[in-house]
Amino acid sequence: MNSLLGLIEGISIDGAINASELGFLHLWLSDHDEVQHRHPFNELVPVVHAAVADGVLTQDEREDIIWLCERLRSTEYFDKTTADLQRLHAVVGGIVADGHISEEELRGLSSWLQDHEHLKTCWPYDEIDSLITTVLVDKKIDEQEHQMLKNFFSEFTAVLDERTIVSPSFAEGTTLVGLCAVCPEVEFEGSLFCFTGASTRYTRTNLTEIVNRLGGEVVSTMSAKVRYLIIGADGNPCWAYACYGRKVEKAVQLRKSGVRLLIIHENDFHDAVADHC
Repeated sequence: MNSLLGLIEGISIDGAINASELGFLHLWLSDHDEVQHRHPFNELVPVVHAAVADGVLTQDEREDIIWLCERLRSTEYFDKTTADLQRLHAVVGGIVADGHISEEELRGLSSWLQDHEHLKTCWPYDEIDSLITTVLVDKKIDEQEHQMLKNFFSEFTAVLDERTIVSPSFAEGTTLVGLCAVCPEVEFEGSLFCFTGASTRYTRTNLTEIVNRLGGEVVSTMSAKVRYLIIGADGNPCWAYACYGRKVEKAVQLRKSGVRLLIIHENDFHDAVADHC
């Protein structure tokens, strides 16, 4: 149900739905064929079938499906965060369904993220938010950026089964993209911090002293207890795996497994320190 909701939002997020995107609704129907006679699918599937029968999904049909999904969605088994993350996966899958990602779709996705800020610190919210911010900084999508978005978004097209999100492409060549949270909120008191890479301003000892002074603690290795991984910015805007590989990779794995930790650029860390002084 959450996948269908997100899928419909994703394929129509730019205000238009083409044949390739409509094909994803047919895929959803096909993958749920064996349960179409069970509740609540026996109420929903006929509505979706009727909507796509003529090869067009009108605004009224879209709104009817969303309305019905909202009322049939179970809240008994999944909390709001889990349900909305499922929905986000499908939104992104729907956007890339036709193999093209437009500026309108990215702006629509950015608005969706703003409306669901309770998902911050949950994977892949921060990664997607960071990618959109990076790509749209010059208000256009060039060929390299489009390929990067396709590589990442395509990991979310298998929205209907456990194969979803198996090995997202965080690296484009030797460059890490979409990792650092955008405008992160940092709480020092009682939080565990881990640092990787070289700082532009301080030694590791200095950074540890700053965190300790503000009530936090610094550890040298990544674990599920770490709340913030700070990526140093000294002379390496590309964040190459050679410099940051193990800790970043571990942090990504932890986030994928459901651990709520933030990966933060050093500049944002310094901003957070200034806010607490």
